[in-house]
Formats: sequence, structure tokens, C-alpha cells
Amino acid sequence: MTDLIHPTAVIHPQATLHQTVQIGAYAVIGKQVKLGPGTQVGHHAVIEGWTEIGADNHIFPGVVIGMEPQDRNFRGEQSGVKICDRNQIREYVTIHRASGDQQFTTIGSDNLLMANVHIGHNCHIADRVVIANSVALSGHVQVESQANISGVLGIHQFVHVGQLAMIGGMSRITRDVPPLMLVEGNPAHVRALNQVGLQRHGVYDLLQGEMRGLLKQAFRYLYRSNLQLEVALDQVESLSEHPLIQHLCQFMRAAQTRRGLTPGRQRWASV
Repeated sequence: MTDLIHPTAVIHPQATLHQTVQIGAYAVIGKQVKLGPGTQVGHHAVIEGWTEIGADNHIFPGVVIGMEPQDRNFRGEQSGVKICDRNQIREYVTIHRASGDQQFTTIGSDNLLMANVHIGHNCHIADRVVIANSVALSGHVQVESQANISGVLGIHQFVHVGQLAMIGGMSRITRDVPPLMLVEGNPAHVRALNQVGLQRHGVYDLLQGEMRGLLKQAFRYLYRSNLQLEVALDQVESLSEHPLIQHLCQFMRAAQTRRGLTPGRQRWASV
């Protein structure tokens, strides 16, 4: 034990800890766990299973990472959790290991998971995502970078949440959430562009300030016209070759083969 590890912490002798890791009182670190430099683990946290955590993460008290998935098909296979760098994982967050041999639940870098968030098995969270208090992600949910998920809501299994999307609090999310959009309600609908998020992340400054107009026109094609979805997507795709606009179209096309898209206030015309 070093001065950085509380004497009451229970750490398996085969766990791999960088010499700068800090461990709080009564924390439990399992056999296969690997913790990178500068990571802090709060008191009474539990990290088990094949869990790899990178550098400079702050894991607050009561967090549980790497426990078996809540999946009836799980048969004890070797699976785990991979977490990258500089994440803040607040009190009583639970992150379950994946279901399926050699599969991983993954979390990128620079994310904020607020208190009582649950990340289910086989979820994949990208970078710079904010997930507010008491959000539950079912298995196999994917959240793209810079998305913002407000508090006290549930996301159905296999749902994808797009880049720079914003989900309003207490919503019920059962279908894919398109990138760049503000989604809210029960049942959830696309309400508008995520104006605040786009402004904060500097998206409106792209293309010499033309991106604001391009995205507003894209929104009109998708949600305020009477065009069929495929026709609307063709129109949006032709607006610009910028990666954000092209990704929006690719995401919405792919969503039709997954759980479908969260609808807008005005539905698309029948095919």
C-alpha cells in the first residue's frame, strides 16, 4: 500500500494499478482490473471483471463498474468494460460489462456521467458526452460524440443517439435520435435543431458562418416539408459535402434498418 491507497481498500494482488492511482476507503478492485495513471477511485466504489480504465478518470464514491450484465443470455463468458481518459463518473453510477465472449462495454474520453446513471451491457459511449442524473441506458445503446442527455429518462435497447443531439428530461426514447436535433417528450419527437449545443460547440462558425443557414434548410427539408424521407435526404445531402451534413444523412438512412427514427412534429409523406 502507498500513501495514495487507503489502508481499508481491498485490492486483488493481481490487479494492475499505475503508481499514481488513488484509491479511497473501502473500495474494492478486482483481479483483472487495470487502472491508468492519475485515476482516482472514491470510497466504497467497486470495480470488477475485465475492466480497463485509462488516465485521469475521476470515479466518485459508490460507483460500480464491471459487474455481470443484466442479460438472461449471459453464460459467464469473458467480457469486460473499457473506459478511456478524463471521464467524470459521479456517485452511484453503474456500468455493466458486456454480454458475449470478448465483447466490451466502452466509454470514450472527456465524458460526464452524473449521479445514478446506469450504462447497460454492450453500450458504446463516444467522447464529450454529458448524461445527466438518473438516466438508464439499456443494452447495446450507442451514443455518439458531444450528445447531451438530460435527466430522469430511459433509452430502449439498441437505440442510437446521434452526434450533437440533445434529449430533453423525462423523455421516453425508443427510436434512434438523429444527430444535431433536439428531441423531447413521451412519446418523443424531434422538436428543433439543437441550437444551444451547436452554438456551444462552434458548429455555427464553420464554413465562414454558413453552417447555421445550411442546417436550418436541412431541418426544413426533413421536418417541415411534405417530401418523402428519401427525397428529403437527397435534398439535404446536396446542400453541402461537410462531414456533419453527410453524417446526418447516413445516420438517418441507417436508422431505418435499426429501430427506426424518432419522428418529427410533421411526419414524412407516405411512400
